[in-house]
Amino acid sequence: MANFSKSHVPQFAVEVYQNEYLPEGGREVNAIVTVTSTGGGTVGGAVSAPHLFSPAGGTDAAVALMVDCSGSMDYPPTKMRGAREASAAAINALRDGVHFAVIAGTHVAKEVYPGNGRLAVADMTTRGQAKQALRKLSAGGGTAIGTWLRLADQLLASADVPIRHGILLTDGRNEHESPEDLRAALDAGAGRFTCDARGVGTDWEVKEVTGIASALLGTADIVADPAHLAEDFTQMMETAMGKEIADVALRLWTPLGSEIKFVKQVAPTVEELTERRTEAGPRAGDYPTGSWGDESRDYHVCVQVPDADIGQEMLAARVSLVIPQPDGSAQTLSQGLVRAVWTDDMAASTSINPQVAHYTGQAELAQVIQQGLDARKSGDADGATAKLGRAVQLAALSGNADTAKLLSKVVDVVDAAEGTVRLKAKVAEADEMTLETRSTKTVRVKK
Repeated sequence: MANFSKSHVPQFAVEVYQNEYLPEGGREVNAIVTVTSTGGGTVGGAVSAPHLFSPAGGTDAAVALMVDCSGSMDYPPTKMRGAREASAAAINALRDGVHFAVIAGTHVAKEVYPGNGRLAVADMTTRGQAKQALRKLSAGGGTAIGTWLRLADQLLASADVPIRHGILLTDGRNEHESPEDLRAALDAGAGRFTCDARGVGTDWEVKEVTGIASALLGTADIVADPAHLAEDFTQMMETAMGKEIADVALRLWTPLGSEIKFVKQVAPTVEELTERRTEAGPRAGDYPTGSWGDESRDYHVCVQVPDADIGQEMLAARVSLVIPQPDGSAQTLSQGLVRAVWTDDMAASTSINPQVAHYTGQAELAQVIQQGLDARKSGDADGATAKLGRAVQLAALSGNADTAKLLSKVVDVVDAAEGTVRLKAKVAEADEMTLETRSTKTVRVKK
């Protein structure tokens, strides 16, 4: 493997935003941790483990495209045509040297290209051959997404590369295997590859598609019109090609008497990480963050500390960004500290850090949208009105214009500041599904 100069190695920075002051008897410390990765910058710690690093050219990566070819993809025929065109566009976006495969997904998973349990290496010839193979894709059969994911995992594992990524497209519900089978396939793939999932049309299950992306630390979205698939697939592949480092973990160490109450990613999307902790030595735990390119993400960490006297201060938690090594050690990329200081100054201890306040609202926004849509589906109009009204209010407060726009297609907004809304009598299915799929997307704090 080639050696890469330090100037081209990703650099990581960790910044902690919090109000460290607690009142007498106060035990809960909240902090927003901003992690920024820059491809060749000068901040943070340099990554030196070459086997975990993909050069900016993206050649140290493997990608599996999973295309739904079930019978429903022919209704209307634009879906199958859009899927073929989108897959071809994604293949065009592959950089030379990237390993790749195309899988046709029905009630079984079938290798379309290159076949025989192998991955192809992208160049002008293999890209052309793969696009030729795509032309032969036709619709017929059922849907068993777990089988597609297992085959993708198997093929991706055959490449000795740090970045392994899947792109999955479906148009229907996972009706030809049990939910347990899909869950087992996701559990098996977690930590081994990341996966973006897309639903085309409006006959698929939002919670199924978002669940796949969440389990495999990828993105989820709706492409209601098949004509927009190619653009979306190109963008997804370009983002995948920009990933330079894999298997990064957020490591939290707490002193004796302190414990982590929760950890969640809060930007660019809300993603609950608390239950994904793996122990990493005495009083330390790792939370997975997946692959990184040039990007910045925010995490909300809540720590419960032991009671202390006025005037005392302590380290509530140490936050590290690490790459766990096979021998059990870890390479630290960057660090930040979460502090607790007990004070009798009322103004200091009651002020809420703006970053913490903003993201607490964004997490609630995602939650009330889900609750409101669930209430609407179950016929609880009052519950839906209350929850979606609160969502409109939170979106307005935080300046989340994209979510506010999506909400306005499901409710008539009477007063955004007060959260007064009326449920629309008729809502296009695509609009409701778009709101649900994108409900976890957040906006960052205005600086």
